[in-house]
Amino acid sequence: MIDLRRLHVLRAVAHYGTVTAAAHALHFTPSAASQQIRQLARDLGVDLLEPQGRGVRLTAAAESLLAHADAIAARWEEAELDLSAEHRAPAGQLRVGGFPTAVSVLLAPMAVQLRERHPRLTVRIRETVVPESFDLLFEREIDLAVVEVAPHNPPLGDARFDQQPLLDDPYDLVVPDDHPLAGRDRVDLAEAAHEDWIAPVPESPCRPHVMSACGAAGFTPAVLHHARDWHVTAELIAHRLGVALIPRLARLTPHLPISRVRCAGDPHRKLLSSTRRGCRERPAVAAALEELRALAAAAVA
Repeated sequence: MIDLRRLHVLRAVAHYGTVTAAAHALHFTPSAASQQIRQLARDLGVDLLEPQGRGVRLTAAAESLLAHADAIAARWEEAELDLSAEHRAPAGQLRVGGFPTAVSVLLAPMAVQLRERHPRLTVRIRETVVPESFDLLFEREIDLAVVEVAPHNPPLGDARFDQQPLLDDPYDLVVPDDHPLAGRDRVDLAEAAHEDWIAPVPESPCRPHVMSACGAAGFTPAVLHHARDWHVTAELIAHRLGVALIPRLARLTPHLPISRVRCAGDPHRKLLSSTRRGCRERPAVAAALEELRALAAAAVA
């Protein structure tokens, strides 16, 4: 019989990429995590890890086993739902996570609505960055996350996660109030090709969207300044240090001397709701998703 605890260690190695990282996430020592996988391999009579340089990689047998392990994890979520079928009203604790804008515009209002409609449900919100959201879902530290599509996200077909479209968040060109493009109904980004630009920091999931939008308009922006926070970007624009693309969901500091201008072609980022596979129909998660969809529909109208 397969020891499910040892199987979970193997899943963690696949998720985090190394035995050391998996051990850290599971609060094991690396030697203890390695011992769990070696014992699982002995139980099954197959090799699960093989040397690769200074590290290890999963064998073909391990990859095959993981496909079954992910299916087992999803069925376990469904089994827990079936066992609680008589308690269909949302209750207990719902843990959600999201990046700062998602928390401010979607998750915080969602929590207020759920508190009013389902008094037996407690919502706990955790601000996260996108890669961490998937780690926290995998570790069962959160039940639901709002994430933006980014190059290093798990693919939509990943068997561990259920990722569904939530909304398209358009980017606006943001310029100083006295800029020649201010006050326009819509602008072609090519008209800002010779401007000084403020861009997200290189590790931001928004940076590829900004660079791609400019590339589609036929230019590479001359980036002079980098910012992590949209409020910082807005302040730099207000001081006439450049222009920027900022998502419409980002609520900027009021009364700054800046103007948003819609862009031709509507460049945008995609936001997804993500749960563990098999978790989406839980009463608390389903209620939260219903609220999120309503909030998302109104957010960028």
